[in-house]
Amino acid sequence: MTDVQTKTRARPAAVILTPSSQARIAELMAAAPEGAIGVKLSTPKRGCSGLAYSVDYVTQEVKFDEKIETPGGVLYIDGGSVLYLIGSTMDWVEDDFTAGFVFNNPNAKGSCGCGESFTV
Repeated sequence: MTDVQTKTRARPAAVILTPSSQARIAELMAAAPEGAIGVKLSTPKRGCSGLAYSVDYVTQEVKFDEKIETPGGVLYIDGGSVLYLIGSTMDWVEDDFTAGFVFNNPNAKGSCGCGESFTV
């Protein structure tokens, strides 16, 4: 019988995090409620185009969620949302008028006029 060895390689993360988004995750985790183990990105159905981006605290891991470890905390991606987000870049942008996560999503085919939701 031949000894067969299986090699596994790390797969790339579904979402690329910019340094500013990683810093914001660290800030969120520093102020997180007790029991929070990370933040979770999901794409709930909302808005006029269908899907929206949502980032919330999580207190437990879910089996099919993607897990991305950053220096300041863990970002989980909802298992049902991963296919809508593969190849996206998540950034944190602040200016004089607004602050928030901004997504460059190659899977988005359109978005509503207010920018709250997108279609795939």
